[in-house]
Amino acid sequence: MDYDVVIVGAGPGGYSAALRAAELGLKVALVERDERPGGTCLNRGCIPTKALITAARSVETGRHASRYGIDMSVNGIDFGALRDYRRGTVHTVVEGLSGLLRFRGVEMIHGEVRGVARANGGEDDAAAYAVDVALRSGGEGGSRTLLARHVVVATGSRPRPLPGIPFSQSVINSDAALELNEFPNDVIIIGSGAIALEFASLWNAAGSHVTLLARKNGVLSNWDRRTSATMTRELKRRGIDVVTKASVTGIDTGVNLGAAVHYRVDAGRTDEERTAAAQIVLVAIGRDPNTDAPWFDSLGLARDDSGYVRVDGLGRTNLADIWAVGDITGGYQLAHRAFEQGIVVAEAIAGLDPEPVREETIPRVVFSSPEAAAVGLTRTQAQADDRYDDVTETIYPMMGNARTLMTGENGSVTVIGAVPADEPESRRVIVGVHMVGPEVNELAGEAEQLVGNAVPLSRAARLIHPHPTFGEALGEALLKADGRPLHMR
Repeated sequence: MDYDVVIVGAGPGGYSAALRAAELGLKVALVERDERPGGTCLNRGCIPTKALITAARSVETGRHASRYGIDMSVNGIDFGALRDYRRGTVHTVVEGLSGLLRFRGVEMIHGEVRGVARANGGEDDAAAYAVDVALRSGGEGGSRTLLARHVVVATGSRPRPLPGIPFSQSVINSDAALELNEFPNDVIIIGSGAIALEFASLWNAAGSHVTLLARKNGVLSNWDRRTSATMTRELKRRGIDVVTKASVTGIDTGVNLGAAVHYRVDAGRTDEERTAAAQIVLVAIGRDPNTDAPWFDSLGLARDDSGYVRVDGLGRTNLADIWAVGDITGGYQLAHRAFEQGIVVAEAIAGLDPEPVREETIPRVVFSSPEAAAVGLTRTQAQADDRYDDVTETIYPMMGNARTLMTGENGSVTVIGAVPADEPESRRVIVGVHMVGPEVNELAGEAEQLVGNAVPLSRAARLIHPHPTFGEALGEALLKADGRPLHMR
């Protein structure tokens, strides 16, 4: 047997599984078709976009410095230096990961998997799989067959195009958006999720005219209703043209850079046909799992109608000793979710007894302006959940927070409480926290602890938050939910 575990894909789910498995003494090989580990998150997603957002917020701060009595101007953007900053950030993070993988003894294999099958081709052999890899290391080509007791599939996802409209020079996805040499003068963004909002905020802060087409009543339509409404309002206040109830019917592109988007707006009894033109159109309507390689079918890996691999809470598939993690499994397509999945799978393979991944306690964060963060259930979801009774919703306006007031921002904190149905005499627990405002990404971890540990509301409200901080907003919301508000009526 060559390896205890062969992992296909070195994104967050794959490399976290590799690191934890190696830490537990297993012999691990990590197969990645790209030149560098890290997957979309490190190379084309989380890290480079947040680097650009950090830079753009510096521009935004400079433009609004007069609010504080500071005479400052932004004279321009050196896009070459900005590109180097973004690439340098990615390089540093990826090199750190590569060094950690080497330190843990994980063998990194650059190549693309062409097949996974029982080692002897028979159904009776549940102890080993043969992984056929087309090598890419050093450009030498060739192939290699890896024998493994367990195989973890972590092939990630790719941007989803509009039906019948392929990506092009003018109609781009998030990967291409990161490689633009300059920020567009005007841009149309189709979509209203995290990727759409982050690019909308980024380009708006940098001075681009942004039109965002949202299919439903507001952005982040699958989130808490107040979060959606507040975020939609705040984006408009910043100058982003948010068009709701918009359905794209077609896109015309010319020989030169530029595109015209035709869309229909639901205006009640009648639909309005509209057209908008821009230098660039970003399509950010979701991501599709990379599960269409022929070997998924030949292996017999069960998937749902959308192509996601079917797994249980520990990442087990329908096949013995085949596991799956990350974006190819149904649920939130988030790096930190994949991290936890990878750890759980590695521990299960090693014979430990890890707790299954709980989707409802996974924090979600949007690094837009303002930011949004959420953990747990909305009021509607909690009311429909048989596990809970007597659901309450408490809303705290962020303008009541001193630090938020200093920034000139706005937002809200919503706390969802409920009484466990199987313990009617027990105290109300926190089942959801939803936030919009500055720096709320840093509060998501605390919110996860409260929701994930089912902390009683009365106990959570006794926790002390330092003054003056953004975190006080969550503390004030908890106090209000506990029936004893402090800095509000």
